[in-house]
Amino acid sequence: MDKVIVTIFLLIAGIVCSLAVFNAVYPAINRSSSAISTMSANVDDRIKSQVEVIQTGSQDTNVHVWIKNVGTTQVKSIEKCDVFLGQSGATQRVPYGSGEGYWDYVIEGNDTEWVSTATIKITIYLSASPSGTYFVKIVLPNGISDEHQFSL
Repeated sequence: MDKVIVTIFLLIAGIVCSLAVFNAVYPAINRSSSAISTMSANVDDRIKSQVEVIQTGSQDTNVHVWIKNVGTTQVKSIEKCDVFLGQSGATQRVPYGSGEGYWDYVIEGNDTEWVSTATIKITIYLSASPSGTYFVKIVLPNGISDEHQFSL
């Protein structure tokens, strides 16, 4: 009879220990799985995103930059892109919006969103007419970028 009681206690202890280990390990595995899925989606977005500066020009105090989406995915939140402009060694980030020294954009053609093969025209409003050799760089919200050097 003693052996039966000891066996039952050991069986109950084994089940309790198994439940404790499961309750400790399962949430960690679930979090890891979620993190891997999120990272995979971010990497997929970066692989599918690509832009190319195709043309630059100026008019009075404005610099125009045409950028084509050559990736396979739509670029969302264009206003969250970073635009850098300046002469060699003096490049500065240009803020989006309004005020002195800002940029704005318009989607060219019949497109309403910056989808694959669509082109946007960024206009950078400066306080003085630019002249000389300039450098422009655009960085998408996901980190993909392109840069271009041009003379005005």
